[in-house]
Amino acid sequence: MTINSQKISSREQAEAILDKYDYFLFDCDGVLWLGDHLLPHVIETIDLLQSKGKTVLFVTNNSTKCREEYTKKFHKLGFGSVTKEQIVGSSYATAVYIEKIMKLPKDKKIWVLGERGIEIELQEAGYQTLGGTDPELNVDSFDPEHPYFNLDDDVGCVVAGLLFQVNYLKLSLTLQYLLKDNKSIPFVGTNIDSTFPMKGKLLMGAGSIIESVVFASGRQPDAVCGKPNSGMMNTIKAKNEGLKANPLKGLMIGDRLNTDMLFGRNGGLDTLLVLTGIELEQLVSKVEQQPTYYASKLGVIYELTQ
Repeated sequence: MTINSQKISSREQAEAILDKYDYFLFDCDGVLWLGDHLLPHVIETIDLLQSKGKTVLFVTNNSTKCREEYTKKFHKLGFGSVTKEQIVGSSYATAVYIEKIMKLPKDKKIWVLGERGIEIELQEAGYQTLGGTDPELNVDSFDPEHPYFNLDDDVGCVVAGLLFQVNYLKLSLTLQYLLKDNKSIPFVGTNIDSTFPMKGKLLMGAGSIIESVVFASGRQPDAVCGKPNSGMMNTIKAKNEGLKANPLKGLMIGDRLNTDMLFGRNGGLDTLLVLTGIELEQLVSKVEQQPTYYASKLGVIYELTQ
């Protein structure tokens, strides 16, 4: 059913949102900040919600940072009260999926095509990782005799996500594990975002990296753990019984229709699209399933109530 999306532009509308919802789930990139650039009045908005006793959670598809690193970023940018327990990233959701749902034995290693955030969350879950940010893989030329081509038989899973230092060696080694043992090693993606916003630019997202090894191997991931997939929402609801019991007390706030808004809607939550990241206002009325609300920026909730 098509929803008539409501633009938040009055004090009454902003106060109604504050009254209606107990759980506020926030995407980060494009909502709170662009890269390291803080967006207007986001800290004041978060402080306002917490002063009213609202549960505030930060749900990000960026797999390059673990929760501990994200906590440090929040504090550096001025969000002094944010804790590790409030953060659910796709790297953490991936580790939870592999340990709790897939139940990969702890004596199995995990090959990582991605950054430190993935490695740290997997290691905190008790797994040994290979690949990833190993400096031995940061080479300028391709050597098919590289020692890593002696594949480790203890690798029991491949995880792929956003990777900044992409090279032919890392992609080719990932391909070897995806083809190994008649393509039987489980393949998990952190998230499928094709791009992500940073300081007014669109940069390559995890989905674009993952798609390169998908195409080469002829394999789709067996599971994708970030938004809009249900695994991340299930992780959140498992730790927030009130939201699990009554999803309509929750509001998902993000800047993407095909991840953030879909994620919230699939989880039974209402949604608020902000226009500081990916989407343009003229697209809101054209999509079949519109967000519950939209706003020029997150900070309007604070601005309109002052």
